[in-house]
Amino acid sequence: MRDLNRVHRGIDKTTDVLSFPMYGSIREAAAEREILLGDIVINLHAAKRQASEYATSFSDEIRRLLIHGFLHLLGHDHEKTRYGGTKMRKEERRLRDALEALD
Repeated sequence: MRDLNRVHRGIDKTTDVLSFPMYGSIREAAAEREILLGDIVINLHAAKRQASEYATSFSDEIRRLLIHGFLHLLGHDHEKTRYGGTKMRKEERRLRDALEALD
């Protein structure tokens, strides 16, 4: 995961999740009939460690990271602006709550 982060983002440290979008923007994808948004890579070691740190289950942490990565594929960015971070956290909660309602 550290190698992927260094090669693709220029950050020489590990991370818990990376997203690799297939499109420059979600608007490009909207023209397609079927959409493959891209790839999400989850660091399972980090997920296990974070589940323990956050006192949650491994599957819940995987779900959180998957939602986070999915939102990045849709174009959300929590690192550029405070507004973007607030908006992304709100969407993460909304999607988490929607998935929990299905359980």
